[in-house]
Amino acid sequence: MDNDEITIAAGGNVKWRFPSVHPEGMKFGLIAVAITGVLFLLGWEIVGWLMLIVTIWVFTFFRDPVRAVPQDEGAIIAPADGLITLIQRVPPPREMAGPNGLGDQPMIRVSIFMSVFDVHINRTPIGGTIKSVVYISGKFLNADLDKASEDNERQHILVERHDGVRIGFTQIAGLVARRIVPFVKPGDMVAAGQRIGLIRFGSRVDVYLPAGTAPRVILGQRTVAGETILGQMGDARVIAGIQQ
Repeated sequence: MDNDEITIAAGGNVKWRFPSVHPEGMKFGLIAVAITGVLFLLGWEIVGWLMLIVTIWVFTFFRDPVRAVPQDEGAIIAPADGLITLIQRVPPPREMAGPNGLGDQPMIRVSIFMSVFDVHINRTPIGGTIKSVVYISGKFLNADLDKASEDNERQHILVERHDGVRIGFTQIAGLVARRIVPFVKPGDMVAAGQRIGLIRFGSRVDVYLPAGTAPRVILGQRTVAGETILGQMGDARVIAGIQQ
């Protein structure tokens, strides 16, 4: 095939549509709708209008947009929408360390902070088998802090690709978040970019890049879950960028 040839799928006309609401959020949205209705029935219109704004925000918070996932086996895909706030070389969490996990050598950790306005559906960075899902109760510090990785409520997920390559990532509850909801369990097969869980309501996701892989994102960059490539397996070239 010629390198300049572009393959166009039949019926490839893409139109914008409002994202659907994930079932996990429907109950919260309906509760907000009910409260709003009661406030208007009681004649508390000012409070009712304020609650209507909250209701719209609740439905928006649980939006679940369709994403175009890169079909590149070497790509490590962002698991969360948000802001790159930390890129550090750190030891892997003990729950994912050791010969059956990520090993014991320091790894590059990329931290993505999700505000209450970001999409909170998380996705797997690679396809493979879920090797472990470890939930740890903890505090609810600001998820933007470095120590949130060790002190906050969190959930570690380890995925192993068909060739044995493993990627670990951690869902971390934040100052407002009070619940990590998993969609997967050990033994499940997942495709790259598949939905694996969500966090209510504002939080962070850490991704541990394998040895020999440099991040292809920079501090201050925004990521899109299921689309932004955090790194390319085995590509150790360091990129530079500026905010402008």
